Amino acid sequence: SMASPALLMRVVASAYSVAEKAATIVRNVMSAGDLGIVEKAGPNDLQTKADRLVQMSICASLARKFPKVTIIGEEELPTDDVTEDLIEDGHCEEILKKSCPAQYTGIKEEELVIWVDPLDGTKEYTEGLLDHVTVLIGIAYGGKAIAGVINQPYYNYEAGANAVLGRTIWGVLGMGAFGFQLTEAPAGKHIIVTTRSHSSALVNECITALNPDHVIRVGGAGNKIIQLIEGKASAYVFASPGCKKWDTCAPEAILHAVGGKITDIHGNSFQYNKEVKHMNSAGVLATLRNYDYYASRIPNTVKESLVP
Repeated sequence: SMASPALLMRVVASAYSVAEKAATIVRNVMSAGDLGIVEKAGPNDLQTKADRLVQMSICASLARKFPKVTIIGEEELPTDDVTEDLIEDGHCEEILKKSCPAQYTGIKEEELVIWVDPLDGTKEYTEGLLDHVTVLIGIAYGGKAIAGVINQPYYNYEAGANAVLGRTIWGVLGMGAFGFQLTEAPAGKHIIVTTRSHSSALVNECITALNPDHVIRVGGAGNKIIQLIEGKASAYVFASPGCKKWDTCAPEAILHAVGGKITDIHGNSFQYNKEVKHMNSAGVLATLRNYDYYASRIPNTVKESLVP
């Protein structure tokens, strides 16, 4: 008889289905037309009905299946009973069929931390820039991002009525990443992807110092990592403290699974154990290839301004 799948593969397989359910909720809220926007810390820090419902759905669905896993989500929500229509208990069979990397076969539930961004790119979502939006479920073990799921609810939304809307990308360290076509950015071109709605003098000083051929400004950390793995950008640079652990955990696992690298502006790895502070206060530097080229060109003035 087949050995039952390792816990990690069961968690990833469930997270895949949970993320697809999340995408349906995101699309339903948008098509119903009442986004229920609330300002959190200010006009660039928004929360919508979709953020709230999706986080409830993801956290409750995963907690029901994996009760000892720590789940940390972006939104502070009342722990009301979640209605059954928000629960997803399915899983992706395809993922369960893959064998778990040996270093992760012995993991216990209580050793996992799941970082959830229910709707990454909320501001863009409220402005109708729907291709910027992602749902992020990152899975960490020993403080390290080891697996991740990124759903794009509106992938293909401009491709016409018959196009399949949405896609789910997933990856596990030591196994690879799936659901997209891995592509490298054009050789010799320095294309930087950075923030769209959280710019600052420091953010711009850092980018100018890298002397890019082109700068792409888009919302969402998940979206920016997708630009790297699909070859649309060669580096993701954000010299600012705005990014949080739930923004980077899932994208980091997927990027690292295909040989890329993400750190803060100083080159420090992010830590994802449950006690860690939520803010990535020293910014973000990520590449699929040629990390050292960009890291070596970050100005010291920028580094001195960003304290880990």
